[in-house]
Amino acid sequence: MENAKVTLIKARKKRIEEGHPWVYASEIDSINRSDAEPGSIVDVVTNQGKYLASGYWNPASQITVRIISYTPIKAMDKAFFVERLQRCKQHRDRFVADRDCRLVYGEADFLPGLIVDRFADVLVLQILTLGMDKHRDALLEALIEVFEPAGIYERSDVGVRKLEGLEERTGVLYGECPSIVDIVENGLQMEVDIVQGQKTGYFFDQRENRASIEPLMTGWGERSGIKLQTLEDGRKAPVNRNGKEVTFPFWDGATVLECFAHTGSFTLHACKYGAKKVTCLDVSEHAIETAKRNVERNGFTDRVEFVVADAFRYLRDQVSGLEERRLRAIGAVDTSKKLVQEGRTWDVVILDPPAFAKTRSAVEGAKRGYKDINLQGLKLVNEGGYLVTASCSYHMRPELFLEAIADAAKDAGKLLRLIEWRAAGKDHPQILGVNESHYLKFAIFEVTSKR
Repeated sequence: MENAKVTLIKARKKRIEEGHPWVYASEIDSINRSDAEPGSIVDVVTNQGKYLASGYWNPASQITVRIISYTPIKAMDKAFFVERLQRCKQHRDRFVADRDCRLVYGEADFLPGLIVDRFADVLVLQILTLGMDKHRDALLEALIEVFEPAGIYERSDVGVRKLEGLEERTGVLYGECPSIVDIVENGLQMEVDIVQGQKTGYFFDQRENRASIEPLMTGWGERSGIKLQTLEDGRKAPVNRNGKEVTFPFWDGATVLECFAHTGSFTLHACKYGAKKVTCLDVSEHAIETAKRNVERNGFTDRVEFVVADAFRYLRDQVSGLEERRLRAIGAVDTSKKLVQEGRTWDVVILDPPAFAKTRSAVEGAKRGYKDINLQGLKLVNEGGYLVTASCSYHMRPELFLEAIADAAKDAGKLLRLIEWRAAGKDHPQILGVNESHYLKFAIFEVTSKR
């Protein structure tokens, strides 16, 4: 039987022709068969009957058709999935050094509604749409054939499934799936909780961004008066202002604050690249306990302190402490009283918060949130240090994110020099014209004072 045909209205934007994989309900004029089953494949045609693409459809969703092919296709069977997954595998083999990575990234891998991450020998998948859920048996067979996993675990516990008329689902789909899996990222060992962790258990999208902080982690010794000198015995070694040899191996390293640390991935990279001391902060005690284990297994325990606290409050408390110290220095407060806050500063402050804007209506509030968190962070960066800041909110477009940071810098009296501007890693490819996949913004700024 031929696929049902979905005819588009004449007055529409030519998004499909430009490569966008979604057809909204408002763009559809009609479907030629009343018996077309939700989740089945349909052909998308113009109002003049010209074929554009094929996709699976769900009349209950505002995104009514999700494109899977620009040539006619009859079935999403095992052969279809094997071909697509082989392409996914080839891309990762070419561009991603680590075996642990995102294997399938939805629309960007021409498999809309599907996310697959690999953690050691376990695949963790999310099925987000009715059309993909309807074909799960063929999908599982193909995943097993292409990637040969020891186990497959489902983490389809996301609210977006309700928009597709689906219930949330989790559990083992194939083989053996331990709840805690050990992975390697950029040479670092860490554990991932595939059952209780956020999303699929870990955020692979920042892998290359985490590696990009390497140049920030060393070159700070002279600020403390430490220089390399040739000693009387002919050795070249670090020496402090008093001429005494410094034996601490990380004497040239940065002091670093990582906020919203989750399981401590930026902390691990900072230590690997030579940081002197890292403060690892997250509001979740469970996340910090995982971060502690990750730090210990990599041998960094002596250089990391852990803080369980709300990042906004912690940053404001440190800023308040700085102001209190300033007032004490000019005799403007009663110095007989104990300091209420520490008022600490760091060479590098890293801000990697969760999404502040999950809907278009939340953008204004999110912009204020990004301004506030970056304002406090900027005030705690030592002169000439660096702010590392990110946003994973799709609705917070790059220009709005930069605008929020610029407003924060103005209020903080800081000059910012942009050193890096990055997006998600190569295992999260992007289709040109599909703005929805351009969600991650990552920036490194050098911070100096106007005064």
